[in-house]
Amino acid sequence: MSCPICQNLTDPAFRPFCSKRCADVDLARWMNGGYAVPSTDPEDVEEAMDQAARAAERQEKPH
Repeated sequence: MSCPICQNLTDPAFRPFCSKRCADVDLARWMNGGYAVPSTDPEDVEEAMDQAARAAERQEKPH
């Protein structure tokens, strides 16, 4: 099996990666949204916009 990041042979200690570096690169991609699947569903977009608007309203209200 080859490392999904650099294509080198995998190391059992870091499987499916070849090294800690490649495992960290993969983790960073997940955390930064590099592996996100974009949605073209209008309902998803509308719901996200509604949630953002509600969150902004809550932040604007004085306590």
